[in-house]
Amino acid sequence: MEINSKTISFEFFPPKTDLGKEKLISIAKNLEDLSPEYFSVTFGAGGSTQEGTLNTCLAMKESTDIDPCPHISGVGSTKQEIKSILDTYVRAGFKRLVVLRGDLPSGVGGYSEFPYANELVEFIKNSYNNQFHIEVGAYPEVHPQALSADKDFEHFTNKVKAGADGAITQFFFLAEAYYDFADRCEKANLNIPITPGLITITNKDSLIRMAGNCGAKIPNKIIEDLEKINEEDIVKYGIEFLTNLSNDLLAFGAPGIHFYTINQLEPTKTIVESLRSE
Repeated sequence: MEINSKTISFEFFPPKTDLGKEKLISIAKNLEDLSPEYFSVTFGAGGSTQEGTLNTCLAMKESTDIDPCPHISGVGSTKQEIKSILDTYVRAGFKRLVVLRGDLPSGVGGYSEFPYANELVEFIKNSYNNQFHIEVGAYPEVHPQALSADKDFEHFTNKVKAGADGAITQFFFLAEAYYDFADRCEKANLNIPITPGLITITNKDSLIRMAGNCGAKIPNKIIEDLEKINEEDIVKYGIEFLTNLSNDLLAFGAPGIHFYTINQLEPTKTIVESLRSE
């Protein structure tokens, strides 16, 4: 499937060290050659303040011609605090946001004026009109904290109705999970682009840990395959698997692919180049 007519995007987290910051900018410059739609930047592992997100986005805007897309969460924040952050983003020229409910950072109390992401989406749309293109999260295999699949889909529906322009899924490994979710959205008349998010496979143990944290199901065949091959062959296996999965998703009609890079150039770059060479 030709990916050149589709959008690609890359996700990073804010580095904690100066060396990490230098490395990330080098990676971003390299990935810029692949003409992504945007670079998204999370809060960092384990939750943190917005400062690292802002600084990383500013560095990317200064060093590349790709739009930075900061993640923003309403949990633990007041409307005034969120407005202050958004005003800073407007002054910086940021045009995109990934809006999430988010997890409470360590040491932050439980109060929030935005207990759900749809309330934050609505606040941003009402306060800033269409200054920001808003992406929200989607969970084809259900959010791990959801009370039920139906309740999870209700939350997603609320985010779309609040004004979300698009959605990015949590990573998954079963194409059927995306197909089923997209079909359910179509039947519910939720007509926004839903971009599948994919994560690279470089290490069996870390893959199992990350999947467990977000509720992604790893097919038994992948686990069995990874147990059979040498450490140095895991990356090659992951490239082939994700290239095939990407092709299947794009052939189905996915609007593009969002890559969770884990702040690494490879194997993401090789996967995109492989898709474009077919």
